[in-house]
Amino acid sequence: MVQTINRGLALSLAALALLSTAPAAAQDDPAVNAAPQVVPAVRQWSGGVGRLRLGPDTKIVLDPADGGALRDVAEQVGADLTEMTGWPVPAVREGRAGERDLVLDLDAGADVGPTELALKEGYRLTTDSRVTITSRTPVGAYWGTRTLLQMLSFDGQASASVPVGSLVDWPNVAVRGFMLDVGRRWFDHDFMRDYVRHMSWFKLNTFQVHLNDNEITAPGGDWSKAYSAFRLASDNPRFAGLAATDGAFTRADWDRLEEVAADRFVTVVPEIDAPAHARAFIEFDPSLGLNGGNSDHLDLRNPAATQFMKDVYDEFAPWFRAPAIHVGADEYPRAYATQYRDYVNEIAAHVRGLGKEVRAWGSLSVMSGGANGYDRDITMHSWNNGWYGPKAALADGYPLINTNDGLLYIVPFANYYHGKGLDGRWLHANWEPHVFAGGQTVDPEHPLLRGAMSAVWNDLVHAKYTATDVHGLVEPTFGLLAQKMWRGKVPGQTYEQFMATVGDLGVGPGMENLQTTLPGGDRGLRTRVDPPPVLAGGETARMAATVTNTGHYAVDTVDAALALSLPGVRVVPASVGPDILEPGATGTWAWQVTADPGVATGTARAEVTFTANRRGREVGSRAFGVARTVEAAPAGTEHLSFTATATASSVEGNLDRLAASHVNDGDLGTRWASRYTDAEWIQLRLARPSTIRSVKLFWEAACAARYRVQTSMDGVTWHDAATVDQARCGVESIALDAPEPALYVRLQGVGRATGYGYSLHEFWAFGTAIS
Repeated sequence: MVQTINRGLALSLAALALLSTAPAAAQDDPAVNAAPQVVPAVRQWSGGVGRLRLGPDTKIVLDPADGGALRDVAEQVGADLTEMTGWPVPAVREGRAGERDLVLDLDAGADVGPTELALKEGYRLTTDSRVTITSRTPVGAYWGTRTLLQMLSFDGQASASVPVGSLVDWPNVAVRGFMLDVGRRWFDHDFMRDYVRHMSWFKLNTFQVHLNDNEITAPGGDWSKAYSAFRLASDNPRFAGLAATDGAFTRADWDRLEEVAADRFVTVVPEIDAPAHARAFIEFDPSLGLNGGNSDHLDLRNPAATQFMKDVYDEFAPWFRAPAIHVGADEYPRAYATQYRDYVNEIAAHVRGLGKEVRAWGSLSVMSGGANGYDRDITMHSWNNGWYGPKAALADGYPLINTNDGLLYIVPFANYYHGKGLDGRWLHANWEPHVFAGGQTVDPEHPLLRGAMSAVWNDLVHAKYTATDVHGLVEPTFGLLAQKMWRGKVPGQTYEQFMATVGDLGVGPGMENLQTTLPGGDRGLRTRVDPPPVLAGGETARMAATVTNTGHYAVDTVDAALALSLPGVRVVPASVGPDILEPGATGTWAWQVTADPGVATGTARAEVTFTANRRGREVGSRAFGVARTVEAAPAGTEHLSFTATATASSVEGNLDRLAASHVNDGDLGTRWASRYTDAEWIQLRLARPSTIRSVKLFWEAACAARYRVQTSMDGVTWHDAATVDQARCGVESIALDAPEPALYVRLQGVGRATGYGYSLHEFWAFGTAIS
């Protein structure tokens, strides 16, 4: 291991003033720091004396020896620090790590715990004259940053310090999960993304999404009147009409969820449930169902039913980045046990042939009295002791995930399955991942016990409740279950003490809309800035900030100001929010931002600062954005790109920072990059049909030698508006022969100029929108 002064990710939070650097004292010395109050609680702590104070000036330094493996972790913790403290986003660079830095160190030989799982997800965190997080893997480093951020959240912006000491931390089980039934009730995309972020705040790492289902009982026995839904919307004509009309994921929507999950080291496991709970598929094709289609069970005597499900998995498996697909397989009629067994075996083999592991709801005790004749290469969720209890599943050799219905199911507002939320006090005193109801507890060290997962089932499809209501049922035990899955109960800690810590930590950073429902959570003001404008010379745009009081006391707002320093850009207040923000209340402040004619392309940080008073104590909230200006459009045309939606044939490494959306953000510091083949493309879908006169391309070094610029009204039939056989790279302006209205404009690569893919900083289109 290279010494940390020369190695690792350094995030120097300038003003990192060490309050005390005295050497660690004996643990019985009252001056020695107690273990930090974080969730999950850390495994091992050796306290020092004093605190290390962090501050607003930051630098992030990556060791070149790590090959950039921690850059994504660095960027994420930098963004989270900015949100939590109001400090500017730290810059990332490579170089030497000095004192008063936060160092993330990848070390293949680091002592991060005694188990195989510890080597994958464990980390060591030390605070002395700097903060050092050492791990063997990026995921271990990421979990270490969550611990650091939680330590900071208790101290806040006023001091922003952490206790001096050293800790080693690692999880109990590999699968630390939560399942959400979106088949019976749709949850908006922002809620789903926020729940991924909320999970990672507590080091939960598996989000199972139950993608299809139906109401439990057909109204009057007529299944055609029953609510059902399938939540994936393919553009393949084969499946036209299969997706629910009241909410579904497009491929782009699912990709965005997966991207957020990848940034937070959460695996999204899709569940497509059959042959029961299959009304959405039978509604699509009644010939697939039992009883002439009047059923929510596939007719497994009909080979077409099995083939249809294979087609579904074929279609959607490429969407999923998780190594596993959950195939459901629960609650099918035992009268068809032979057909059920054949179906399970055939589907399991088919899904593995698609490169995925297979997970299923355990049902073999009811269906067959055991596993004889069944595929054994399936991970079983033991959800009900009668259908297939954990002891039977382990005896049959199946890897096991504890999803016990009696302990871990929530059916919101029902009179069964914890309709008002799980029993937190009982769970705190008694539950661990190996604990099952009904005398079925298994050996905590059993090698086939993979982990545990709580679940929300929206059985009451016609009940009136919201996603926020569901969150209110889940949140009180979310951190508690995470604690038990990661470490287990802390000796001597009461339930009340634990829940006070959970409440203070809130839902975590990065949220789009999710807020805590617990007392004490998210102290202070939360500020969000609208996406900053991209302005051409002579244009005016609105810029707004929204502030929410997430504390427990009213806030008297004293001042709100937008600071924007950019030559040729002026800011004028447009509207002012309320003078008093009550707990839970939200206010919006807005400004008109105008770029003078002839202004040059440039960027500037926009800082919104709120100074307020709460019970005689000054509190503040800051948020940052980047405003951009661009050169004016050619005479007689207008910019068409900045209100367009960009998509591409591929993104190098599926990295969010190289996504297609960067080509029309007005920022010459960001870029899109494709994979390394010639026929890649990127396109803009304009806000309205337009006459497109020209495009301007801002190439990165990886440019195209040959390409075509094409236009289209439908995104299917394309017109070659320009052909470039000898590109200049750099900045290129291309006149188009495309007089007819178009809704799309595409750059279609023909040949690369380098061995890399295509990489564009910006892709601008000019013309006239048609009214």
